[in-house]
Amino acid sequence: MIRNVPEEEITRLILRFSVDDWVDYAEADVIVVGAGPSGLTAAYYLAKAGLKTLVLERRVTVGGGMGGGGNLFHKIVVASPANRILDEIGARYREVKEGVYILDSVQLIGKLLSAASDVGAKIFLGVNVEDVVYRKDPLRIEGVVAIWSAIPIANLHVDPITLRSRAVVDATGHDAEVLSIVAKKIPESNIKVVGEKSMWAPEGEKFVVEKTCRVLPGLYVTGMAVNALFGGPRMGPIFSGMLLSGQKVAQLIIDDLGKVS
Repeated sequence: MIRNVPEEEITRLILRFSVDDWVDYAEADVIVVGAGPSGLTAAYYLAKAGLKTLVLERRVTVGGGMGGGGNLFHKIVVASPANRILDEIGARYREVKEGVYILDSVQLIGKLLSAASDVGAKIFLGVNVEDVVYRKDPLRIEGVVAIWSAIPIANLHVDPITLRSRAVVDATGHDAEVLSIVAKKIPESNIKVVGEKSMWAPEGEKFVVEKTCRVLPGLYVTGMAVNALFGGPRMGPIFSGMLLSGQKVAQLIIDDLGKVS
């Protein structure tokens, strides 16, 4: 027989343990903004290295562009050497030609989410990042300003809360939301979001990995936000560059912050 759990106890449990997590992650080593392919991959490698990692996603689902596959067909493509990441997280895929692999979009989403969560990354859904925390002399980014996503949707004026971190990763995809905020509000950052170019899948795959970088002290970019920042082409439903970009940005941060045992 199912144990009787009164409604008020359900409420107390949810509120108590949720608030505990928010208090704990009011300060983290790394805040990743966006739970798409590059963001989840970065979170996996960051948390695996022992860095206290928080992922903020404005939607109440994860996966970014993976969920829709290609034109709502449920398959996505990955090319080598990104299949090594698939192997590491235990994703099932099929090799269709040498170095080219296909898998279900939900398989990759599920395995990335599970892998990141299992090594300790904390993921908060329904949270919108509307600003950053910064300091000068030298200029650096030290956190984000967050609000429930439902609040701006409802057109309410509510003051947000602040989360501090040693590094912030813009993994918001095509809109490069964090970078766009910094470019607009902190002109001395000299950031200009060029915007992505039209489709050129092979070039876009290479571009996103090569240009993944630290933009400012404390601010990093991965995934399609890279192409939006530097003007690289889009690549559609092939995700090798996304995965490798997430892995690369994690390593950059690990090198900068120091591996935690």
